[in-house]
Amino acid sequence: MNEVVLNLAALDLAPPIAARRFAKLDLQFVSQLGAELYSEEPLLQRVAPDRAMRLAALIVAKAPEVNAALFVSPSKGCPHDQVQVRYASIGLEVMGVLYDRQRHGALTTVEADRQVWRRLAA
Repeated sequence: MNEVVLNLAALDLAPPIAARRFAKLDLQFVSQLGAELYSEEPLLQRVAPDRAMRLAALIVAKAPEVNAALFVSPSKGCPHDQVQVRYASIGLEVMGVLYDRQRHGALTTVEADRQVWRRLAA
């Protein structure tokens, strides 16, 4: 989620009760929910990692191939339709490198941005 690698345990992704509760939601709805969360708190993945993990679990439940999400909010409290949302599927090798760098405190926003989104600047 953005520049933070979240580790979601397989059992946490779709507990039977939650899976039934959220079965009718689609990825567009989950994206809108994420945009609302990030409009309230642009650094959600840092400030409220538990909420970011629940959002990530919903994204994976709706699109299992997605393993990277980017929510860019221009400012705290902005309208949710101003939050940009992107998804990607990156290789496990890249995920492993990013996770290892994060564990050692060496993962930067710029590096995550370049590795995942292939942009030149964060």
